[in-house]
Amino acid sequence: MSSAAPAHTFADPEARLDALADLSQRLLAAARARGASQAEVSCSEETGLNVNVRMGEVETVEATRDRGIAVTVYFGQRKGSASTADLRDESLEATVEQACAIARYTEDDSAAGLADAALMATDLREFDTWHPWLIDADRAVELALACEAAGRAADARIENSDGASIGTGASLGVYANSHGFVGRERSTQHSLGCALIAGRGDGMQRDGWYSSALAAEDLESAASVGRRAGERTVARLAPRQIPTGEYPVLYAAESARSLIGHLLGAVSGGALYRRASFLVDSVGSALFPSWFQLDEQPFLPRGFRSTAFDAEGVATRESSLVRAGVLQRYVLGSYSARKLGLQTTANAGGVHNLQVAANAGDFDSLLRDMGRGLLVTELMGQGVNAVTGDYSRGAAGFWVENGEIQYPVDGITIAGNLRNMFAAIEAVGSDVDYRSHVRTGSILVGRMTVAGESAED
Repeated sequence: MSSAAPAHTFADPEARLDALADLSQRLLAAARARGASQAEVSCSEETGLNVNVRMGEVETVEATRDRGIAVTVYFGQRKGSASTADLRDESLEATVEQACAIARYTEDDSAAGLADAALMATDLREFDTWHPWLIDADRAVELALACEAAGRAADARIENSDGASIGTGASLGVYANSHGFVGRERSTQHSLGCALIAGRGDGMQRDGWYSSALAAEDLESAASVGRRAGERTVARLAPRQIPTGEYPVLYAAESARSLIGHLLGAVSGGALYRRASFLVDSVGSALFPSWFQLDEQPFLPRGFRSTAFDAEGVATRESSLVRAGVLQRYVLGSYSARKLGLQTTANAGGVHNLQVAANAGDFDSLLRDMGRGLLVTELMGQGVNAVTGDYSRGAAGFWVENGEIQYPVDGITIAGNLRNMFAAIEAVGSDVDYRSHVRTGSILVGRMTVAGESAED
C-alpha cells in the first residue's frame, strides 16, 4: 500500500509556504518598481475532499484545490487592488499593473494605507491548527454511510434522509507587506454531519447534527453523530403551537452564538463609521448584566480562529470585548479605526475566538432555572435591524414547564430589541458548543415576545 499523501492534502506544506512567501516578495518588488509607496500581498492555497451520501447511496465525491493571489497597492492615499489565481509570470505582472492602474485613478482616502509598522506581529507562533486527515475517498464514503445508517436506525419513524457528509480541508496562507512583515499560516478543518427526515406528509420534520474540529481525532464518531441526528429529528415530531405572550426564552448553545454574532455586527468598524449600528458611541456603556464577560482569545491551542496576526499583520492580543457587563472596545481594522479616530484592535478579517463566560450550570439546570418558557433550538430568517436593534426571527424548539421539556413547537416568532435583550440575559450555561470560534453555552433571556397562535385560533 502506498504511503503517499492523498491528493486532497499538501505533500510538503512547508515547501509550499516557502514558495508563497517568495512569490509575495516578488509581487511587492514589482509594486515598488511601479512607484507604489506601500503594498501588501495575500497568497493562499486550499485543498479538500467532500463526500455526500443519501439513502445508502453515494451522491457526490469532490476533491478541491484552489489558489488566490491578491495585491493591494497605495500611491500615497490612493488605493488599488487586483487578484488572480494564475501563477504564470505574465499574469502576475498584469495583476500588479492592474492594481497600480486602479490606484492612479482613485481619489485620495485619508484612512487608506497599511496598518502602522509599529503594530506588526513579531512573535509568529503556531497554535496546533495543522492536522491533515489522511483519509481517502473510499474511507470517507464508508464513514458517511455509517453515520447515516446509525441515524436512520435510531427510530422507525425516520423514513427519509437529507444525507450525510464528510468534509476535510487544509489551507496555507502568506500575508506580506512593504513594512517587511511576512506572516505564514496553515490550518486544517474537518466535519461530519447528518440530516434526517421523520414522519410523513404534513407531519414531516427535519433535523440533524454535525461535528467539526481542526483535528480528525477530535470529531465525534460517525455513529454518535448519526444517533444524535436521529434523536433530534424524532423529538420534533407532532409540534404544537403556544399562545402569544411574553415568556423567558432559552437559546440552546448552537443558537445562542447568533446573539453574539449580532453584537459583533453592531460593534464592527464598518457599521460604526457609517453610523449604521444601534451601538454607535457605546464604548463604556453597560449593555449586559454586571456579571457578563466576553473575551477574545486568539492564542487558544486548536482554536478555530487562533492566530498571532490579523489580516493586516497586526499582532493579536488577548482582551475583553465586554467586562462586568460594559462594552470595552469596538472590533476594528486599521481602516475603520482611522475613520473613527481610533486605533486598530487587530481585528482586520474578524475576531479570533470569543469566549462567553458561564455564570450558571449545565443545560438541565438552565431548564430548571427557567421553569416555564420557550427553548429555542433553531432560528429562521434575518429579521434584525442593525440600525435600531429591533429583532424578530422565526423559531422552533420546545415548550418547557416545571423545568422540563414538554413538547416541540414551531411556526413561532420571537421578538424584542437587542439592547433590551442583552440587558435581560439572566444566565449563560456551562454547556459550551465548541464547534465555532464563538464559544458559548446556552443563554437565558428573561423575557421576550413570542408570537404563537392568535386568540382567534
